[in-house]
Amino acid sequence: TVLPGPPTIFQTVLDHPARRCYDLSSLRFAVTGAASVPVVLIERMQHELDIDIVLTAYGLTESGGFATMCRADDDAVTVATTCGRPIADFQLRIGDHNEVLLRGPNVMLGYLDDPAATAATIDAEGWLHTGDVGSLDEAGNLRITDRLKDMYICGGFNVYPAEVEQVLIRLDGVRDAAVIGVPDERLGEVGRAFLVTQPGCSLDEQTVIAYTREHLANFKTPRSVRFLDTLPRNASGKVVKPLLREMA
Repeated sequence: TVLPGPPTIFQTVLDHPARRCYDLSSLRFAVTGAASVPVVLIERMQHELDIDIVLTAYGLTESGGFATMCRADDDAVTVATTCGRPIADFQLRIGDHNEVLLRGPNVMLGYLDDPAATAATIDAEGWLHTGDVGSLDEAGNLRITDRLKDMYICGGFNVYPAEVEQVLIRLDGVRDAAVIGVPDERLGEVGRAFLVTQPGCSLDEQTVIAYTREHLANFKTPRSVRFLDTLPRNASGKVVKPLLREMA
């Protein structure tokens, strides 16, 4: 069985209370991807679901689907920490502000009846400006850092929420995590974490903040924590951060 899907699908399967009542041994190949995929999720898919091949990939609607993908013979670290290399004649480069740019045969022609939005997204040379921040390793594998619009500035330093979320998701008892920037009189913006915890978990705000201080620079440490039953997500499984900002 081949199962492609956003991280939320695999997180739900892993955390389902009746998972061990079902035979999932036919799962042999899984592909997942989003702006940010928790490394711990890939590790759990590999070890707890025992899927033969787990690959990460990157793409968006405007690119006609996947534009980069890991390969079956990539090592576990590459799969867990990157989105692989370009596929199917796609070209990839990192532009200004470390924005991921794509060019290839599947890139859209434009937005219907919206030439202004098209011109803002696809430049004169045909490069699609994705709005995602990333970097390339020595082998050409893409690593997504975050969305440009999700970055906030704390005391003059850029903070990418995805980095903070990767730390939070490794805290015992945390099932899901999202971070946004909120106004602060002294620092401009500071982080606020929204967490979904495992049933029966008794985490509190001070414990979470103390944990992040052990693993992150001070300016990246969230200053407040809110606990939710679930994070708001869209149909593709991505967290809808504007809704979190409304809650803040």
